Amino acid sequence: MKLLLRRDQQAGGLLGKTVTFSLSVRAELTDDEKANIAKYKLGKTVLYTNAEGPDPKDLGLRHIGYALAYKMLNLSLSVDDLQNGKQIACQEITEMLAVEEQIKKAAETFKLVLESAARFGGDEVLEF
Repeated sequence: MKLLLRRDQQAGGLLGKTVTFSLSVRAELTDDEKANIAKYKLGKTVLYTNAEGPDPKDLGLRHIGYALAYKMLNLSLSVDDLQNGKQIACQEITEMLAVEEQIKKAAETFKLVLESAARFGGDEVLEF
């Protein structure tokens, strides 16, 4: 697995006085890694989230709009997002760098999961 990251920035606001920082994230996966993601149904697995919002199922009908808006404002990255690519917008450069670091750590952990998945169904010999 290769993790591809691209940083960018855009001027915004009425007079171009605000800057939005963006991070594009995508993984290049081998055919075996893609096969294991499909085999073990890992696509919806969340690798990173910056906040846990309320679950719409727990709020009742009158609060579903609030829960959906909250969920849209909070960042999460799933295995499917990693495969398909995702762009993440941040208001501050420090926030973007922190998100980038967390995504790198999550990708490292997920690579270990993929390596373990590849070894199921066989023997492993460890020498010490």
